[in-house]
Amino acid sequence: MSKPKFKIAVRKFDAFETSIAKIWDAFCAETGCDFELEATAFDLHPLYDTILKNKGLANGDWDVSLINTDWITEAFATNAVEDLTPYIAANSPADFPEGWSESLLYKQRFEGKTVGLPFHDGPECLIYRKDLFDSMEEQITFYGLHGKQLEVPKTWDDLMEVAEFFNRPDQGLYGTTFAAYPDGHNTVFDFCLQLWTRGGDLFDLNKKIKINTQIAIEGMEFYRSALKNTKAIHPDSREFDSVKSGMAFANGNLAMMVNWFGFASFGEVYPDSKVKGKIDVTNVPAGPNGEGVSLNAYWMYVIGKGSTNKDLAYDFIQFAVNAKNDKLLTLEGGIGCRKSTWHDKEVNELVPYYYKLEELHKNTRSLPRKSNWSEIADVIDQIVVEVINSDKSIALILEEAQGKIDLIEEV
Repeated sequence: MSKPKFKIAVRKFDAFETSIAKIWDAFCAETGCDFELEATAFDLHPLYDTILKNKGLANGDWDVSLINTDWITEAFATNAVEDLTPYIAANSPADFPEGWSESLLYKQRFEGKTVGLPFHDGPECLIYRKDLFDSMEEQITFYGLHGKQLEVPKTWDDLMEVAEFFNRPDQGLYGTTFAAYPDGHNTVFDFCLQLWTRGGDLFDLNKKIKINTQIAIEGMEFYRSALKNTKAIHPDSREFDSVKSGMAFANGNLAMMVNWFGFASFGEVYPDSKVKGKIDVTNVPAGPNGEGVSLNAYWMYVIGKGSTNKDLAYDFIQFAVNAKNDKLLTLEGGIGCRKSTWHDKEVNELVPYYYKLEELHKNTRSLPRKSNWSEIADVIDQIVVEVINSDKSIALILEEAQGKIDLIEEV
């Protein structure tokens, strides 16, 4: 007789898939659970479609899903996810909430309710090959060319200058990349980073989304120039999402990239990594009048409103977020969310900069908590696509996009 199925929708990424499988096996061994795990991995757009657009969480297609902070407000507003508050009150995760940074708990709180528990963390940062920057030969060569010291870039212009220096296609090495694949996710983050690191904001004084600004124009002019700079950028950048760019870095094909902290860690634990022991991280570069602000976005577990296995689902995620399993996720190549993991001795021996997560979290900003954010994000996604694939006036692109956003916000 076949076992009943417990269905989880997962973001496609090796570390997520392997860790959840191992955590499930440990959960069943400890509890005697007789369900069979059916974990299905999706890329970003298909994951959004199955859990929210097609109402998979609401109608019971999924017992549990991974969901990111971009979508959690919409999930709550559409009644797609279960309120975990009574479950937590009856049987809270160990050290909850003190075991986590507040920056990983507030995005899933609505009207006094908690609807998710943290799964995977890691703000965006500059990830770079420290072996290249520490090389005396590279330093001498760079000084001879530029008359100044070779340093880890602090500004976007510095990033491109150094990227050109390290760009060596004949050696399979490229200076940098941007995750420019139009998925309504990475391109949106890049737009916001260009805005925030130049001292800009997404909102006007009336708390309305405002993207047709001079700072946004400057950020997109830089982005257009960077993506067209074949002397610095990986040639597949327009096809890269964050996962593919992370794999390129782990394969030794990039000197630097702005990406999620998790892909620095992945380079240390991925069995075929070519850069293990050669990685370090620092703040995102800044514009002329800004600072290296990072972006706080994370993944969490949620329970589908339509699940018929809600008690089992909560027992599983309560088990999954304990200290042991948070560390297991980290050792698989994800990023644990607990403070204990960030400062764990074994973890920091494996990933020597892991402790920096706490510092990176102190200088982060988040995307707006709006139930229609996915619609607005689609408009911003199209801005970036048009910026990098045309020579159209950026001011005009932003003006037209502002009109679309205004219509969305009127609804």
